[in-house]
Amino acid sequence: MDLFDYMHENAKEKQAPLASRMRPTSLDEVVGQSHIIGRDKLLYRAIVADQLRSVIFYGPPGTGKTTLAKVIANTTKGEFRQINATSAGKKDMEEVIEEAKQLFGMGGRRTILFIDEIHRFNKSQQDYLLPYVEDGTVILVGATTENPYFEVNGALISRSIIFELHPLTTEDILGLLRRAMKDTEKGLGLYNAEITDEAIEFIADVANGDARKALNALELGVLTTTPGKDGVTRIDLSVAQECIQKRAIRYDKTGDNHYDTISAFIKSMRGSDPDAAIYYLARMLYAGEEVTFVARRIMICAAEDVGNADPQALQVAVAASLAAERIGMPEAQIILSQAAAYVACAPKSNAAVNAIGAAMEAVRSEKTPAIPPHLQDAHYGGAGKLGRGVGYEYAHLYPNHFSTQQYLPDEYVGTTFYEPGDLGYEKQIKEWLAFLRKGGNHADN
Repeated sequence: MDLFDYMHENAKEKQAPLASRMRPTSLDEVVGQSHIIGRDKLLYRAIVADQLRSVIFYGPPGTGKTTLAKVIANTTKGEFRQINATSAGKKDMEEVIEEAKQLFGMGGRRTILFIDEIHRFNKSQQDYLLPYVEDGTVILVGATTENPYFEVNGALISRSIIFELHPLTTEDILGLLRRAMKDTEKGLGLYNAEITDEAIEFIADVANGDARKALNALELGVLTTTPGKDGVTRIDLSVAQECIQKRAIRYDKTGDNHYDTISAFIKSMRGSDPDAAIYYLARMLYAGEEVTFVARRIMICAAEDVGNADPQALQVAVAASLAAERIGMPEAQIILSQAAAYVACAPKSNAAVNAIGAAMEAVRSEKTPAIPPHLQDAHYGGAGKLGRGVGYEYAHLYPNHFSTQQYLPDEYVGTTFYEPGDLGYEKQIKEWLAFLRKGGNHADN
């Protein structure tokens, strides 16, 4: 590195955002994640002993994935290389791998390759890395906000240890913010700034576990607030609210939080908890989820989990879907809330699910028997001569509009697919069906 490069890097470091400047350089400075970097934990011991093996850090933004990679870079005696999957191509990887081969061949020196946003690499790019991770040419350190079991090559997963990082606690972020306010070397300590307890606690809370978001908001407040006559820059609650206006919801429509939230929403409706169902509905809508997606899930739950215990649930869900699509947000949230609450509070039955499941299995696994001749189509010339429809009993001509005639194929006579439950309207269906199955046409109900 020549003098100009050194000056450029030095200026770049000083002008970097606060979140970057405050990034820890050692394990002891790392905040949170004690479940994986506590002193008695595997990752901590591996980093300290410089015996790291391939790992993938997985977690929401601002939880310390890149920070841990930087700590490894400052700790290891091996060569540390970093690339970002959003901009790197195969040529970049080839250069790193070639250099790693030479280092390992000449002196057995290891290369640690940090790939940020590793889920952005396509399958062929991930496949290219595999043999070099396998033979130890590089130690892979991957970072991703997406579930690696969905987005990363299974072969790479099997050769790596997955460490999941959790959102930082409010107390963790408070500590970072207070440290940044006092730090005169990397933080804001030279700005002669003060922040009220109310304001700093608001930023820590609204950041929702994202340290980067909290530090960026703090820096914005300090840099954009005019100092008072005494030269002190004061950050109060109103300034904090301007700097971090909306709570950051960890929600990616193609990622883990999307599936986790919709799963919790459905399970809450199924579990008859309208409060939880509406809460998860709010989280989805606040994050910008499509109302049509949410409405489809309510309709599915109405059929799958309520069924005939309250047949009106499906009608409410379908009507809500149509209304929400036509009206749009923000009013659609009221319609979806009504439907979700109705489905959650309705009596539950999965008898229809069990019935179609059993019938589908019978169709899939067994030979297809003939339909009884009297049920076959007779609406064409010559059908009667072939026995089609002969002997069919028109149900409305019999008491209770019911005939004891056989409807299932011979091979399935006596088989029961639909077993109504004992809740809601299905209890009446069960009683009526039991009456019919006993030959209900012989006496008035």
